[in-house]
Amino acid sequence: MRPHWRGWLLPLLLILLLACSLSAVPAWAQPDDDAVTADQRLDGLRKQITAIQKTLDGDADVPDATLSQMKADALAATADADKVAATLEPMLASVQARLAELGKPAAGTKDAPDVAVQRGQLDRTSSALDAQVKLARLLSVEATQASEQVSTVRRAQLQARLGERTASILASSFWKQLHAELPQNMQRLHTLGQELVDAARETPQSVWGGILAAIVLLLAASVWVSRYLLLLTSTRVPHGRLRRSLHALAVLLLALATPGLVAELLALGLRWDGNVSDKTDVFLSSLIGIICFAGFTAGLGYALLSPNRASWRLLPLSDALAHRMRQYPTVFALVVVLVWTAERVSIVINAGLSTAVAINCIVALVLSMTVAFGLMRAERCWRQVRAADPASPVTPLWLRGVVLLLWLTLASSLVSLLIGYVAFGSFVTKQIAWVMVVVCSTYLLTVLLDDICMLLASTPPPPDAVNPVLATPKARDQAAVLLSGIGRAIVVLLALMLLLAPFGEGPGELFQRVGKLQDGLAIGEVAIRPATVIQALLVLVLGFVALGLFKRWLQNSYLPTTNLDAGMQMSFLTLFGYIGGVTAVALALSAAGIGLERIAWVASALSVGIGFGLQAVVQNFVSGLILLAERPVKVGDWVSLGGVEGDIRRINVRATEIQLGDRSTVIVPNSEFITKTVRNVTHANPLGLVQLKLPLPLSTDADEARALILAAFVENHDVLDTPAPSVQLDGIDNGYLMFNATGYVGSPRLAYGVRSNLLFDLLKRLHAANMPISKPSTMVLSSVPAQPEAPPISAVAAAPAPAPVPPLTS
Repeated sequence: MRPHWRGWLLPLLLILLLACSLSAVPAWAQPDDDAVTADQRLDGLRKQITAIQKTLDGDADVPDATLSQMKADALAATADADKVAATLEPMLASVQARLAELGKPAAGTKDAPDVAVQRGQLDRTSSALDAQVKLARLLSVEATQASEQVSTVRRAQLQARLGERTASILASSFWKQLHAELPQNMQRLHTLGQELVDAARETPQSVWGGILAAIVLLLAASVWVSRYLLLLTSTRVPHGRLRRSLHALAVLLLALATPGLVAELLALGLRWDGNVSDKTDVFLSSLIGIICFAGFTAGLGYALLSPNRASWRLLPLSDALAHRMRQYPTVFALVVVLVWTAERVSIVINAGLSTAVAINCIVALVLSMTVAFGLMRAERCWRQVRAADPASPVTPLWLRGVVLLLWLTLASSLVSLLIGYVAFGSFVTKQIAWVMVVVCSTYLLTVLLDDICMLLASTPPPPDAVNPVLATPKARDQAAVLLSGIGRAIVVLLALMLLLAPFGEGPGELFQRVGKLQDGLAIGEVAIRPATVIQALLVLVLGFVALGLFKRWLQNSYLPTTNLDAGMQMSFLTLFGYIGGVTAVALALSAAGIGLERIAWVASALSVGIGFGLQAVVQNFVSGLILLAERPVKVGDWVSLGGVEGDIRRINVRATEIQLGDRSTVIVPNSEFITKTVRNVTHANPLGLVQLKLPLPLSTDADEARALILAAFVENHDVLDTPAPSVQLDGIDNGYLMFNATGYVGSPRLAYGVRSNLLFDLLKRLHAANMPISKPSTMVLSSVPAQPEAPPISAVAAAPAPAPVPPLTS
């Protein structure tokens, strides 16, 4: 019986072959569906831009809401036109490349019929694509100009509206006109209220019961979540500043979500049967947004004040001031809801001019009084704190300036409202409230970003990390400060965008201008674009992360299984790190669009620099590579070079670190190891030689003395059995028998201490055997291979012993 998979394997292979054959059809031979689609899109963009231009050229005043929509449409048209052009340009380049492959026919000759047909089709396709690309670029420019024109109109209308003067609210004519409009406005307001009441009645009672239960559960869940968040941030978040900023953010989000969800549930009940008109539906949506904004404002104020937990407070405020102002964020949020709701209601009922002016005036007065109340309350509390504690901090000069500026702005707003410039006074008051909310939000976000970065700086890398990039606390601090600065700069820029929004330069306009940077900067044939730069940085970071992980695997898993010694493993890891780093940089340059063939001018500039000032640096770099490849010295070797003797701790790109016997480190350029004579004590064999020369009287029994000295070497646990120690009789010098004893130890670093122990032991043994030594011993210390023996100078003088070199420590 055949396996079950053979029944569908053949159809699957046929489908794959068919797909490959279809994808192998050249682009010039495929139908012009893309071209037709591009024509339709460009035609639609042209009509849209023309409609915007005609509207702007008209004499009638365009409402600000319509202008905002036109602005968004113009920005979308610009992006769409750029996208069409970016889609068609590769197709045009492909067709032109095909034409270049065909070449031009020689003079006096004609193409073959099939070549002529193909050339004609390619020429037509190329002309059509070129025309479409040019049209897309032209439409992009026109859409950008239309967007700028809309911004100009909006700014002009704003200036005209702010400079418009109406009848003062102190004049009797204003109140007469308001009284005349009152019945009609009340009728429209009653109609709106009746519509909402009817919508609520048409919703089944069971639905309202479910909505009420959902609201109760939502409020209960909000209380539980607030307590759980407090417990979570207290127990799970590391101790420090991040705990308080995260808790403040959690309080802010909870205060934003809870009233917004409640308002959404109530609006759901009103919209249940879908009998709400479009205008009322828009009003409900705007009301939900207003409630969310009010919740955000109240949560922001409470999170910054933190009246119940002084240690969690972000702002440097006294407890008395925080407790005095704890209710102010809620009051301010309620005023915001009433202010914006009143304005939206006047728009929905299409109130008369006097009614709209009166509502704007009342709204501005209420908002101004709320802000003034908060300033007065804070100043009074601050004076009381200063009177109770004269040692309390003095109010900074800049804060006094800000408070004075607020009072002057509120006073100008009040005067404007009273003399008839209601639009200007209302605008100034709302801007004060808007600036306060944006500044407080910016402060919270900047503190949160800074706390996160500082936590990253205080977190050390894992102990088993291989060559971590941020291994030292100083490097982590620098990286944290840099990231914090970049993050806070971005937050401040976003805050500036929000502050400029009422003046006609909203986030959409600024983002559209920033989006123009995607075209990049062209330097010769190299185009530097933000997207490619980000892509290159991403490739570079991923490359070094992958390199670090692979080096960690090599060091911990693979290399210990090989026969390479520790020094060779370190050299291999260092050389692999250099090669991997160069490869990562090359891949990053390729991702940025800079091929290796395009950096010839960089190589030329470097060659000039090498010729004048970088010759020594390059020489040391190449010498370092030679040291890692040929391994005349390696990490852990005991070397002597130019009067410097010690252990090699590290071989870097430019220099080698040598640790001396006194624990100090000498940095030696790598070229010194290549161009000068180096004595490597542990290169061929790491064994150390201990050599003792003992003069004994001529009457001494030579065999007994030899056995005694040999026993001292054999019984010493530091002396190796292989090669075995030996005792030789060199001869008779001045009436003394000269015994030459040698033994080997595991490292030259042990020879000095072993020699000293052997001398103490031999003195005891000779004294116990009544073998006097009338002259001190002479010892020669060398490493394997042993140095040629120097002729004896004197039986009394002792060769100077080198200073002990401590073992290599990591």
